[in-house]
Amino acid sequence: MSRLVLAVISVGLADSLNPTTVGPALYLTTVPRRILRVAEFTLGFFVVNFVAGVVLTVGPGRLLIDLVPHPKGTVRAVLELAAGVALVACAAALLLRRRSLARRELPMRSGRSGSALVAGASIAAVELPTAVPYFAVIAAIVASSATVVQEIGLLALFNIAFVAPLLAIIVVLLVAGDRADAALRRGGEWLQRTWPVVLAGLLLTVGSALIVLGGIELLE
Repeated sequence: MSRLVLAVISVGLADSLNPTTVGPALYLTTVPRRILRVAEFTLGFFVVNFVAGVVLTVGPGRLLIDLVPHPKGTVRAVLELAAGVALVACAAALLLRRRSLARRELPMRSGRSGSALVAGASIAAVELPTAVPYFAVIAAIVASSATVVQEIGLLALFNIAFVAPLLAIIVVLLVAGDRADAALRRGGEWLQRTWPVVLAGLLLTVGSALIVLGGIELLE
């Protein structure tokens, strides 16, 4: 279980440097009542992602894994290998398109009351079908021996790790106030320039680790 917890948190952190979440959050630091707006955006994204993960894990995900006629340990190893390969493939795609992706403007959203919550929920819903790392985590959780309560806890851990940069922005705003403006602006500029390479490196690291772990388990 400890290995699964570590994998869940690692994938969540690796996937957290996402311009479609961090970009709007950085933009919301420039609007009135910015702490509330960033918090609303974070909550909207977290709730949709978490609820979708619970539905997939406790519902159809469990039904699908029950149909696999192999020992659970083997299934877990195969899923770890598949998840690792998927993450490495995502990393390769990001590196190949890094220049064009870095030139794209980060997403922006309105700062009106309530719009940040809707924006967070909407982005989560739109991105969910292509959230390969999240699906890899769900597959690993379903294939594990975790109870339903533990599965829900693991999903919560992943999503907390995923929104960690957004929570960090809120903490910076609370602690530093207006003094954080320059740092947040520089952070946005750095993210715009380098996010494809940094995210690719993180995904490559986590994906390689999953491939090694899955391969070792299959050979045992």
